[in-house]
Amino acid sequence: MVIHPDFMSFSVFEEYADEYDQWFLDNRDVYLEELKRIREAIGDIPSPALEIGVGSGRFSEPLGIRHGIEPSRALGLMAKERGIEVIRAVGEAVPMKPGIIWMVVMITVLCFLKKPEETFREVHRILIHNGDLLVACIEKGGIIAERYLARPDKGRFLSHARFYEHDEVIHMITGTGFDITSIDCRLGFCILKFNKRDKV
Repeated sequence: MVIHPDFMSFSVFEEYADEYDQWFLDNRDVYLEELKRIREAIGDIPSPALEIGVGSGRFSEPLGIRHGIEPSRALGLMAKERGIEVIRAVGEAVPMKPGIIWMVVMITVLCFLKKPEETFREVHRILIHNGDLLVACIEKGGIIAERYLARPDKGRFLSHARFYEHDEVIHMITGTGFDITSIDCRLGFCILKFNKRDKV
Protein backbone atom coordinates (compact mmCIF):
# COMPACT_ATOMS: atom_id res chain seq x y z
CA MET A 1 0.00 0.00 0.00
CA VAL A 2 1.26 3.47 -0.87
CA ILE A 3 1.20 5.68 2.23
CA HIS A 4 -0.11 9.17 1.57
CA PRO A 5 2.41 11.84 2.69
CA ASP A 6 -0.21 13.49 4.89
CA PHE A 7 -0.02 10.49 7.23
CA MET A 8 3.03 12.17 8.75
CA SER A 9 0.86 14.96 10.18
CA PHE A 10 -1.04 12.43 12.31
CA SER A 11 1.92 11.37 14.45
CA VAL A 12 0.38 12.99 17.54
CA PHE A 13 -2.60 10.63 17.25
CA GLU A 14 -0.25 7.66 17.01
CA GLU A 15 1.76 8.69 20.04
CA TYR A 16 -1.21 9.62 22.23
CA ALA A 17 -3.94 7.31 20.91
CA ASP A 18 -4.81 5.96 24.37
CA GLU A 19 -5.06 9.49 25.75
CA TYR A 20 -7.31 10.49 22.85
CA ASP A 21 -9.67 7.59 23.48
CA GLN A 22 -9.66 8.13 27.25
CA TRP A 23 -11.06 11.63 26.77
CA PHE A 24 -14.46 10.16 25.89
CA LEU A 25 -14.58 8.38 29.25
CA ASP A 26 -13.28 11.32 31.26
CA ASN A 27 -15.75 13.70 29.58
CA ARG A 28 -18.69 11.35 29.22
CA ASP A 29 -21.40 14.02 29.63
CA VAL A 30 -19.96 16.20 26.85
CA TYR A 31 -19.45 13.20 24.59
CA LEU A 32 -22.97 11.88 25.10
CA GLU A 33 -24.50 15.31 24.45
CA GLU A 34 -22.57 15.62 21.18
CA LEU A 35 -23.57 12.08 20.23
CA LYS A 36 -27.23 12.84 20.96
CA ARG A 37 -27.22 15.95 18.78
CA ILE A 38 -25.47 14.12 15.94
CA ARG A 39 -27.92 11.22 16.13
CA GLU A 40 -30.86 13.65 15.98
CA ALA A 41 -29.39 15.38 12.93
CA ILE A 42 -28.72 12.12 11.10
CA GLY A 43 -31.98 10.34 11.82
CA ASP A 44 -32.05 6.78 10.49
CA ILE A 45 -28.59 5.67 9.37
CA PRO A 46 -28.64 4.35 5.79
CA SER A 47 -26.36 1.53 4.73
CA PRO A 48 -23.66 1.65 3.70
CA ALA A 49 -22.55 4.73 5.63
CA LEU A 50 -18.95 5.85 6.10
CA GLU A 51 -17.19 7.96 8.73
CA ILE A 52 -14.13 9.81 7.46
CA GLY A 53 -11.75 10.29 10.37
CA VAL A 54 -13.35 7.48 12.36
CA GLY A 55 -10.73 7.77 15.11
CA SER A 56 -11.20 5.12 17.77
CA GLY A 57 -14.80 4.47 16.72
CA ARG A 58 -16.45 6.27 19.63
CA PHE A 59 -19.10 7.80 17.36
CA SER A 60 -19.43 5.20 14.62
CA GLU A 61 -20.08 2.31 16.99
CA PRO A 62 -23.17 3.77 18.76
CA LEU A 63 -24.43 5.38 15.54
CA GLY A 64 -24.35 2.06 13.71
CA ILE A 65 -21.83 3.15 11.07
CA ARG A 66 -19.80 0.11 10.07
CA HIS A 67 -17.21 1.60 7.71
CA GLY A 68 -14.48 4.12 8.47
CA ILE A 69 -11.48 5.91 6.99
CA GLU A 70 -8.64 6.64 9.41
CA PRO A 71 -4.99 7.61 8.79
CA SER A 72 -3.82 6.73 12.32
CA ARG A 73 -2.95 3.05 12.63
CA ALA A 74 -3.32 3.09 16.43
CA LEU A 75 -6.77 4.68 16.41
CA GLY A 76 -7.86 2.52 13.49
CA LEU A 77 -7.06 -0.62 15.48
CA MET A 78 -9.25 0.66 18.33
CA ALA A 79 -12.10 1.27 15.89
CA LYS A 80 -11.70 -2.24 14.50
CA GLU A 81 -12.04 -3.62 18.02
CA ARG A 82 -15.38 -1.78 18.16
CA GLY A 83 -16.61 -3.56 15.06
CA ILE A 84 -15.76 -0.94 12.43
CA GLU A 85 -14.27 -1.96 9.07
CA VAL A 86 -11.39 0.52 8.81
CA ILE A 87 -9.43 1.52 5.72
CA ARG A 88 -6.15 3.30 6.46
CA ALA A 89 -6.35 6.34 4.21
CA VAL A 90 -6.94 10.09 4.24
CA GLY A 91 -10.06 11.97 3.23
CA GLU A 92 -8.31 13.60 0.29
CA ALA A 93 -7.81 10.18 -1.36
CA VAL A 94 -10.57 7.72 -0.47
CA PRO A 95 -9.89 4.29 -2.03
CA MET A 96 -13.51 3.56 -3.00
CA LYS A 97 -15.49 3.30 -6.21
CA PRO A 98 -17.81 6.18 -7.19
CA GLY A 99 -21.43 6.29 -6.09
CA ILE A 100 -21.49 3.46 -3.54
CA ILE A 101 -21.98 5.22 -0.16
CA TRP A 102 -25.36 6.49 1.07
CA MET A 103 -24.07 8.79 3.80
CA VAL A 104 -20.70 10.21 4.85
CA VAL A 105 -20.16 11.49 8.39
CA MET A 106 -17.21 13.66 9.48
CA ILE A 107 -17.02 14.48 13.19
CA THR A 108 -14.38 16.95 14.43
CA VAL A 109 -12.14 16.09 11.49
CA LEU A 110 -12.49 19.14 9.23
CA CYS A 111 -10.08 21.12 11.40
CA PHE A 112 -7.30 18.58 10.73
CA LEU A 113 -7.64 18.43 6.93
CA LYS A 114 -4.83 20.00 4.93
CA LYS A 115 -6.93 20.15 1.77
CA PRO A 116 -10.60 20.18 2.82
CA GLU A 117 -12.00 20.98 -0.63
CA GLU A 118 -10.29 17.87 -2.03
CA THR A 119 -11.90 15.80 0.71
CA PHE A 120 -15.38 17.14 -0.03
CA ARG A 121 -14.90 16.46 -3.74
CA GLU A 122 -13.97 12.89 -2.80
CA VAL A 123 -17.10 12.67 -0.64
CA HIS A 124 -19.17 13.87 -3.59
CA ARG A 125 -17.56 11.22 -5.80
CA ILE A 126 -18.26 8.25 -3.52
CA LEU A 127 -21.82 9.25 -2.54
CA ILE A 128 -24.82 7.87 -4.37
CA HIS A 129 -27.25 10.15 -6.18
CA ASN A 130 -28.96 12.29 -3.52
CA GLY A 131 -26.59 11.02 -0.80
CA ASP A 132 -26.04 12.91 2.45
CA LEU A 133 -23.02 14.42 4.17
CA LEU A 134 -22.96 15.35 7.85
CA VAL A 135 -20.13 17.51 9.19
CA ALA A 136 -19.79 18.18 12.92
CA CYS A 137 -17.08 20.69 13.75
CA ILE A 138 -15.76 22.96 16.47
CA GLU A 139 -16.41 26.54 15.39
CA LYS A 140 -13.67 29.16 15.26
CA GLY A 141 -13.93 31.58 18.18
CA GLY A 142 -16.63 29.52 19.88
CA ILE A 143 -16.83 28.59 23.54
CA ILE A 144 -15.72 25.01 22.93
CA ALA A 145 -12.69 25.94 20.83
CA GLU A 146 -11.41 28.37 23.44
CA ARG A 147 -12.09 25.96 26.30
CA TYR A 148 -10.46 22.96 24.64
CA LEU A 149 -7.36 24.83 23.50
CA ALA A 150 -6.70 25.79 27.11
CA ARG A 151 -6.79 22.17 28.28
CA PRO A 152 -3.77 19.89 27.92
CA ASP A 153 -5.86 16.78 27.20
CA LYS A 154 -7.50 18.39 24.16
CA GLY A 155 -5.00 21.09 23.33
CA ARG A 156 -2.37 18.49 22.50
CA PHE A 157 -4.45 17.51 19.47
CA LEU A 158 -6.25 20.75 18.67
CA SER A 159 -3.03 22.77 18.58
CA HIS A 160 -2.59 21.14 15.15
CA ALA A 161 -6.08 22.19 14.06
CA ARG A 162 -7.42 24.98 11.88
CA PHE A 163 -10.89 26.11 12.88
CA TYR A 164 -13.52 27.72 10.65
CA GLU A 165 -16.66 29.77 11.21
CA HIS A 166 -19.76 27.85 10.16
CA ASP A 167 -20.44 30.23 7.26
CA GLU A 168 -16.98 29.40 5.89
CA VAL A 169 -17.71 25.69 6.15
CA ILE A 170 -21.06 26.03 4.37
CA HIS A 171 -19.49 28.09 1.57
CA MET A 172 -16.68 25.57 1.19
CA ILE A 173 -18.93 22.52 1.01
CA THR A 174 -21.67 23.99 -1.18
CA GLY A 175 -18.89 24.98 -3.58
CA THR A 176 -17.98 21.32 -4.04
CA GLY A 177 -21.43 20.14 -5.09
CA PHE A 178 -23.72 20.06 -2.06
CA ASP A 179 -26.83 21.85 -0.79
CA ILE A 180 -27.15 22.68 2.91
CA THR A 181 -30.23 21.05 4.48
CA SER A 182 -29.85 21.69 8.22
CA ILE A 183 -27.77 23.79 10.63
CA ASP A 184 -27.35 23.30 14.38
CA CYS A 185 -24.68 25.53 15.92
CA ARG A 186 -24.89 25.64 19.70
CA LEU A 187 -22.05 26.54 22.06
CA GLY A 188 -19.61 26.52 19.16
CA PHE A 189 -20.19 22.87 18.18
CA CYS A 190 -21.77 22.95 14.72
CA ILE A 191 -23.61 20.09 13.07
CA LEU A 192 -24.21 20.75 9.38
CA LYS A 193 -26.06 18.42 7.03
CA PHE A 194 -25.79 18.52 3.25
CA ASN A 195 -27.33 16.75 0.28
CA LYS A 196 -25.38 15.87 -2.85
CA ARG A 197 -26.06 17.78 -6.05
CA ASP A 198 -25.30 15.74 -9.15
CA LYS A 199 -24.14 18.80 -11.06
CA VAL A 200 -21.22 20.64 -9.45
